[in-house]
Amino acid sequence: MPRKRLSSLFSHRAPLWLLGCLVFTVTMILGHPVSQLSPLLAQTVSSAEVLPSPLPPITPPPNLSITQQGEQLTLNGRTLTAPWIQWQDGHTLHTALSDMALWQVLGVELLSTEDPTKQPVAWFNHRGTNPLTLNAMLLNAYRYLDITEILNEVNSTSQAQGNTLNLTFPPAQVQNIQEVEQGDRKQIIVQFDRPTFWQMSQNPTEAVITLEGSILARHETPTEEAQPKNLFNKLQNILTTQGNDTTPPPPEIKPLLSKVEATDGRRGRLFINLPANHQVNLSSLSQPNRLIVNVTPEGLVERDIVWAPGIRWRQTYIPLAESRFPISALEFDARNPKIALRPIWGNPPSMIGTDPLITMGRQWQAFAAINGGFFNRDNRLPLGAIRRDGKWFSGPILNRGVIAWDDRGNVNIGRLYLRETLVTGDRQRLNIPYLNSGYVQAGLARYTPEWGNSYTPLTDNETIVLIQNNRITQQYNGGPVNQTPFPIPRDGYLLTIRGRAVNPQVLRPGLTVTLESETVPATFANYPQIIGAGPLLLQNRQIVLNGEAERFSTAFNQQAASRSLIGITAQGKLIIAAIHNRTGGRGPTLPELARLAQQLGMTDALNLDGGSSTSLYIGGQLVDRSPVTAARVHNGIGVYITQ
Repeated sequence: MPRKRLSSLFSHRAPLWLLGCLVFTVTMILGHPVSQLSPLLAQTVSSAEVLPSPLPPITPPPNLSITQQGEQLTLNGRTLTAPWIQWQDGHTLHTALSDMALWQVLGVELLSTEDPTKQPVAWFNHRGTNPLTLNAMLLNAYRYLDITEILNEVNSTSQAQGNTLNLTFPPAQVQNIQEVEQGDRKQIIVQFDRPTFWQMSQNPTEAVITLEGSILARHETPTEEAQPKNLFNKLQNILTTQGNDTTPPPPEIKPLLSKVEATDGRRGRLFINLPANHQVNLSSLSQPNRLIVNVTPEGLVERDIVWAPGIRWRQTYIPLAESRFPISALEFDARNPKIALRPIWGNPPSMIGTDPLITMGRQWQAFAAINGGFFNRDNRLPLGAIRRDGKWFSGPILNRGVIAWDDRGNVNIGRLYLRETLVTGDRQRLNIPYLNSGYVQAGLARYTPEWGNSYTPLTDNETIVLIQNNRITQQYNGGPVNQTPFPIPRDGYLLTIRGRAVNPQVLRPGLTVTLESETVPATFANYPQIIGAGPLLLQNRQIVLNGEAERFSTAFNQQAASRSLIGITAQGKLIIAAIHNRTGGRGPTLPELARLAQQLGMTDALNLDGGSSTSLYIGGQLVDRSPVTAARVHNGIGVYITQ
C-alpha cells in the first residue's frame, strides 16, 4: 500500500524511575539462589537504557510569567483533579484552568470555535448570542482557559498551596427541583439563587450530579398530565375493572429522580435513574438561574473545536443505514512537524500492568491519547505489537493489523508478522514465534530488556535459556507458573521453551547463537513506532475486514460494541476516534465500523481494542465517556505537541 506523510517525531532520554528499578533489582536478587544468579549479578538490566521518555514540553509564552501552577483544585474544600496556572498582570491575578477541567469539573460548556486562542463558553447568562469568550493558551499537555471573570461572578477567592488551588465562594442555594416528562422529553430542572458549578458521573443505569450549592428547598414531582407513568396506572385500572385478571402487570416505571441528597451545607447530589439506552447532558439558563438536566437517547452534545493549530476535536452523530452513532474524534494534519505520536503503556519500565487511560495519559504527559491494542486482563500482559523508538516492547501476533510510523514522516496500516530464527553454532535453525509477548503457546519465546528487569514463567515447567553476548550461558527449570522471576541480562535475552516444543539439549550451554529477524511485509522493519490491534478495516479506500484471517473468534467478529479506531484520510489527516452505542441500541459491529471509517473520510483504518476499553483522552480528561465506566487498559497511542 502507499505510504503517507506523518510529522517528524522526536526522541529524548531521561533517567526515570531509577529508585524503583533499584529496589526491584534487589528484590529479584534476593529471590534467587546465588548459584543460579551469579552470571547475572553484574548484568542486571539498567532500566534507564530501555525506558522511553516523554517528548520535550512546551514552554510558556515569553510575555507570560507564571507565578503558581498545579494539578489539584478544591471547591469549598472538595478536592478534584484539574490542572491550573496563575499569573500576575498589573494589579490583576489571573487564573486559568485546563479546558477539559473547566467543562467536566466546573460544568461550563465548551462551544464550537475555529480559533484555538479563543474559546467561547456557555454558562448561565452567558448563552445564545451572548457567550463568554475566554483566552486560551497551550502549555505542555493542556490548553488553559483564563477563568478570572467566571471566578469573579461567583465571588470566589483563591489561595495556592503547592500543587493545590483552593477556591472558596458562597455556596448557591437550590430553590427548587422539578421533574418534567412529556412523551420522550424527560428533564429535571434545578433552580438556584445564583450561578454555580457542578460535576456529573454516569453509568448505563444511573447518573449522579454533584451540585456546588446547598439543597434546602422543595422537590416538585411532575403533574399527572406530564407524567407518563400515570398512564400505565390508568391502563392497569381499566384492565382490572374489565375482569382481565390474566393480563400481566405493566413494567415498573422507576422515578426519574431517585434521590436528592444534601451532603453538607455547601453541596448536594442528585441521583437519576436512566432508562435503557439513555444518557444525561446538562445545560444552564439564566433569569432565573437554572440547570437543565436532559435525559435523552442522544446524550452527546455536538461540538467542533480547533483545539490547537492544525488539531480539531469533534463530537458529532454520523448516520449509517437506519442508525445514528455518536463519535468523539481528534483530527490533525499528519504532516504537521509539531505533532508527534508515541506508543504508551500502563506500568513502565515493566510491560506487566494496566491503568485507566486517563492515568496513562497524565503519566506520559500526552495532550491526547486513545486506547491501543489487546491484552490479557488476568495477567495484564500485552497481546500484540508495541514498538517504540525502534525497540520491540511487545511483538506482533497472528498476522494481525497494525499502524506504523517513522521519523521520516511515513505511516503504514496493514497486517504484520515478525519472523525470528535462532541459528546455533551447530547449524540448528529454530523458529521463535513470540517476542516479549503475553500470548502463550507451545514453542520458543524470547524476552529482552524491553520486557522489564525480569521474566516470570507463564506456564508450568518452562525451560529458561540465558543468552549473553550471543552465547548460551545457563539453563534453568522455570518451575511453577507465576512464581520465580528470572533476571533478563542487558547484554542478551532469555529464551523460554514451552510445551517440550524443543529439546533443551539443542540449546545447551556453551553454544554460540545468532539471531535473524525480519518483518513480513519487509517494509515494516523501517518503522520505529508500531501499535498492533486489529482487525484491519480499510486499505486504499476498500474494506478489507477479515477477522478470521487475523484469528479473532466468531463471537468477537459478530458482536456490537463500543469501538476505538485510528485511520488516515486522502488529505493526510490522521483521525483517532471513539464510537459508542447507536441511538436506542448497541455500538457498531465491525462491518459497520468499517463503513463509519469510510464516512469519516479514511482511506486506511485499523480497529483498536474496544468495549469497556474504548477511551479517548484529551487535555487531562476522558471526553467520550464517564471515567467510572472505562476499564483499565494495557497500552495506547499518545499524541504530543512539540515546540
